[in-house]
Amino acid sequence: QVQLVESGGGSVQAGGSLTLSCVASGYIASRYCMGWFRQAPGREREGVARIASDQSTSYTNSVKGRFTISKDNAKNTLYLHMNSLKPEDTAMYYCAADPLPWVNRTPRYWGQGTQVTVSS
Repeated sequence: QVQLVESGGGSVQAGGSLTLSCVASGYIASRYCMGWFRQAPGREREGVARIASDQSTSYTNSVKGRFTISKDNAKNTLYLHMNSLKPEDTAMYYCAADPLPWVNRTPRYWGQGTQVTVSS
């Protein structure tokens, strides 16, 4: 059974940094596409960053240059390094995974989420 467990969320001031982690079990992370989504109150869920099995990455425009997604295949763990955080980054962040890259569809597996709050 596939499980994703996020950690690392918290409260920081604007300009600060956080690193989110997502530990995967039940499958081999190196073979899956994995990514991060976020959802703020009253807003739609949005994709933040994605890393494919070939390590290629993509980011939503609002986080380019500030966030970095990475994956440690030996630890079956996905990371999101977030720098220069802004209040608008405040949201619940979710880890997601799928055997194939997702385009205009929802990834198959999801974590429970970790809250990130950025104060001005």
